[in-house]
Amino acid sequence: MLIEQPPLPYRLLFPEAIWRIKQRGRKVVYLTFDDGPIPEVTPWVLDLLDRHGIKATFFMVGDNVRRHPELLEQVRRRGHSYGNHTMHHLQGMKVSSHRYLHDIMEADSLIDSPLFRPPHGILRWKQARIIKLRYNLIMYDLVTRDYSRRLGPQQVFDNVRRYTRNGSIIVFHDSLKAQVNLKEALPRAIEWLKSEGYEFLSIPM
Repeated sequence: MLIEQPPLPYRLLFPEAIWRIKQRGRKVVYLTFDDGPIPEVTPWVLDLLDRHGIKATFFMVGDNVRRHPELLEQVRRRGHSYGNHTMHHLQGMKVSSHRYLHDIMEADSLIDSPLFRPPHGILRWKQARIIKLRYNLIMYDLVTRDYSRRLGPQQVFDNVRRYTRNGSIIVFHDSLKAQVNLKEALPRAIEWLKSEGYEFLSIPM
């Protein structure tokens, strides 16, 4: 659970961040996709979302956008929101703040979004304070762990069923590492969420 649903003490370390978005009188979830866009997975996700009439939010690695700018345009054209996920998928705790912030600004020149999510959900407190001056810092309420080689599609789907609650920001990944689990678990998760009465929203830009 420490991975799938971040505990309250960790959330309190970053009061600037958005972890969950509840809507009064509505039962909602926010599907988000990290680490793309890539041609092997992102178009498949977009087609699936279109079939269900769902809008989602994509947190993009700048280097992937540099190589596949047409995929960012597809996300825009299909009405989804999108955000910055650094240029090179850097983890803030492992690099200097100067390098980290420069990497974010390099990605910003390609992505141009007010939304930012730190890779792995990990960064320094000082970095978070500076980032908040320019971006809405979007974390998550549920990580499906679709990227994990220790989990299969059933376990990823079980994480969605176990941890989703009203207002959950749910993380999937449109990445090569996640694609096997994603392509089985995501359709099942969408069907289950719909059967539970959830409405799907994108995170406003």
